[in-house]
Amino acid sequence: MNKPLLAALATLAVTGIGVAPAAAAPASPAAPVAPASSAAPASSAAPAARAVSFAGTVALSNCSGSLVRLPASEDDDPALVMSNGHCLETGFPAAGEVVVDQPSSRSFGLLNASGTRVGTLRAGKIAYATMTDTDVSLYQLTSTYAQIRGSYGISPLTLDDTRPTAGSAITVVSGYWKRTYACNVDGFAYRLKEGEWTWKDSVRYTSACQTIGGTSGSPVVDNATGEVVAVNNTGNEDGGRCTDNNPCEVAEDGTVTVREGINYGQQTYQIPACFGLDNKLDLSRSGCVLPKP
Repeated sequence: MNKPLLAALATLAVTGIGVAPAAAAPASPAAPVAPASSAAPASSAAPAARAVSFAGTVALSNCSGSLVRLPASEDDDPALVMSNGHCLETGFPAAGEVVVDQPSSRSFGLLNASGTRVGTLRAGKIAYATMTDTDVSLYQLTSTYAQIRGSYGISPLTLDDTRPTAGSAITVVSGYWKRTYACNVDGFAYRLKEGEWTWKDSVRYTSACQTIGGTSGSPVVDNATGEVVAVNNTGNEDGGRCTDNNPCEVAEDGTVTVREGINYGQQTYQIPACFGLDNKLDLSRSGCVLPKP
């Protein structure tokens, strides 16, 4: 997660395609992952997969992200962009730190279905960001969903408010690289520890999703519903144990497992409960479990 994007670019230049954990660029590193080549076979009983495209994804200066709506969002609500907490322009939040309602004028390159940049979106503030329990940032934009659709013909991705299931076919969609990584949900890590940060109930991908630096913040899309179930954030780069770029899984009984080359995302189904009318953040709402400042 902490490997700078410049380092990832150097790796790509030498090896063609790196297998380093996802990472952010110079200002703030992002999550690990290397390009996936094939998707894990889906169950014959699984629903037909929807075509997953780049529409609604965005490119940040150092990471990937997506234009997202909550299940109850309305067209005239200020739009939201989701990425990782470790992709903030201000750098990594410390363990235990929660950022709420901080001014930001960050820009995002909006992509269409084919991955062509069609416009620039701008933030008005960081509505919420943290690297505690999860690794997420949510920017509130200066434009509404209706304005974005009217200008660019692009609709947001919807955050699913139900927990994903093991075995589900998923696609990690990187707006930064304009690449997709297809695999399945392999399972869940009770705790995922990387350096000073610990994340809860992380999504573990099957080995086909080999993301690289710059894919941090990519939406993880459930192929059956087309909705976002997680945000891509890290992976174990070289077999290290619980260190930067080498997260380890910690079971409920304290058992530590290291899975070299395996990558992870943070679930997002908890986010909708923390927003009310007009996409306004309200961490005191019933059912909201996101960490508070």
